[in-house]
Amino acid sequence: MPTSTQIPERADIVMVGAGIMSATLATLLKELEPSLKIVVLETLKDCAQESSNGWNNAGTGHAANCEMNYTPARSDGTVDISKALEVNTEFDISRQLWAYLVKKGAIPNPQAFINPCPHMSFVWGEDNVNYLRQRFKQMSSHHCYHGMEYSEDPAQIEQWTPLIMEGRSDGEPVAATRIVSGSDVDYGALTHLLFDHLSQQSGFEIHYLKHVQDITRQNDNRWCVEMHDTHSKHHESIQAGFVFIGAGGGAIELLQKSGIPEGHGYGGFPVSGIWLRCDIDSISERHHAKVYGKAAHGSPPMSVPHLDTRLIGDKKSLLFGPYAGFSSRFLKQGSLTDMFRSVRPDNVLPMLDVAKDNWQLTEYLVSQVLQSKSHQFEMLRQYYPMARHHDWTHAVAGQRVQIIKPSHEKAGVLEFGTELIASSNHSLAALLGASPGASTAAFIALEVLEKCFADKLTDDGWLPQLKTIIPTYGIDLKTDKEACYDTRKQTAATLNLDFV
Repeated sequence: MPTSTQIPERADIVMVGAGIMSATLATLLKELEPSLKIVVLETLKDCAQESSNGWNNAGTGHAANCEMNYTPARSDGTVDISKALEVNTEFDISRQLWAYLVKKGAIPNPQAFINPCPHMSFVWGEDNVNYLRQRFKQMSSHHCYHGMEYSEDPAQIEQWTPLIMEGRSDGEPVAATRIVSGSDVDYGALTHLLFDHLSQQSGFEIHYLKHVQDITRQNDNRWCVEMHDTHSKHHESIQAGFVFIGAGGGAIELLQKSGIPEGHGYGGFPVSGIWLRCDIDSISERHHAKVYGKAAHGSPPMSVPHLDTRLIGDKKSLLFGPYAGFSSRFLKQGSLTDMFRSVRPDNVLPMLDVAKDNWQLTEYLVSQVLQSKSHQFEMLRQYYPMARHHDWTHAVAGQRVQIIKPSHEKAGVLEFGTELIASSNHSLAALLGASPGASTAAFIALEVLEKCFADKLTDDGWLPQLKTIIPTYGIDLKTDKEACYDTRKQTAATLNLDFV
C-alpha cells in the first residue's frame, strides 16, 4: 500500500489507528469533501492488524440476528429485543456504504470481503428452548426479522447445520433459529480495500510505524499530534484541526492525554480471547453457518460461544470460541503496562466501583484463564459432538477493552459495546469499546459527523451527498417497514447477498 515517508506539518484531519473505524470515517469524509487533507497514523507496519484483522474478530456482520446477549429475557418471560433492533438497523448503514462503493467501482468485487452466510441461534435444555421460542415469536413478528425460521426438530436442524446435531443424544430438547440473509465479513480485507482506494486520491496519506505519544491542544485550538518513528526512532509531529482517535484499546490513553473534560473518569477493562480453529476442508465444507449459543453466566458479550464459518483469503475455515481471558494489554501487540498506565486520579473511583460490583465477571475470567485445553475442547463438543481434538488448533483472538465510565448514579459502571466521546468544541473524537464495533463502523462514522461536523450537514453542504451514499439517512428503519425492505433488497443485489 502506498505511503508517504515525510510527515506533513499540517492536515485538516489526523486519524490515529489504521483499522476499520479510521478507514470508514476517512472514506466517508473524502466522499463528502474531496478537498480535505487527511493523514492516518499507525504504529504497526500495515493496516488492520489488531481488532480489525479477520482472525481477530468474529466477522459476523453483527446484524443481531443470532447473538442472544442482545436479547435478554425479562422477569415475565418475554424477551427485550430493543438492543437487537438498534444493532440490526445500524448494520444496514454499513451495507449501504459498501453498496455505494461497489457501484462506484471503489470496491471492484464485494466478495473480496463479504459473503452470504446464514446466522443461527442454537440452544438445548427445556428452559433455553422456552427462551428461544419466545425470542423467535417476538423477533419474527417485527419486519426487521422477516424470514427468520425456527425449529425444535432435530432432523430439520441437522439439515441446516449437520455438525451440531451429529452424535447428539436422542431426547434432549433442542431449538434453533435461522436467517439465511446473514453474512460473513472479513473486516481486515475491507480495511485494506478502503485504504487502497483512499491512497489513490490526492489529499490522503497513511503513515506506518508511527507511534503516537501525545496529543495536545494549541493556542489556536488546533491539535499537535506527537509521535516517534518506530523504525528510525525520530520524533515527529503534525498539527490538525480535527483528530479522530480510533486506535482500539490504545484510544483510552490518548483520550486521557488530550485532556478534554469529556474524557475524565473513563477507564478500560481488557479482555483477551482464544479461538479453536479448523482448516480441514472436509469439515469446514459441511458447516455453512454462524451458530451462536447462550453466554455463560457473568461472561462479557465477546465471550458468547459460536461455531463460525469464516472465509478469509479464499480459504474457508471454522472458528469456535472465543474463550475469554485476562491480560493487562489494551492491544494484542500492546504492553503489559497498558492497563496500569491508564489509571489516573479521575478514574480510580469508577474503576474501583466497577471492580466491587463485577465479581461475577472477575470469577468468570479467572475460571477461563485456568481452563485446561481439554476443558476448552469439551466446550466445543457441546456444539460439535463429533469434533476430534487433532483437527483443531489454538489461535489468539483480538484484545478487547470494555469501557469503564463515570455515572450519575454510581462512581462507575462497566459498559459493553462502543462509545464515542467528543470534545465540546467538536475538534476531537475518540472511540472506545468493543463489539459490535466493526459491523457498525458506518453508523459510528455518522455519529462523528453529527457530533463534530453538524454545521456541514445542511442542504447546501454535505447533506445531499450523504443521502446519496446512505439513502436511508434520517429514516428510522425500525419503524419504516417499506424503507427497510427496499434498502435490504437493493444492497443484497449489489453485494451479492441472499435476500428473503
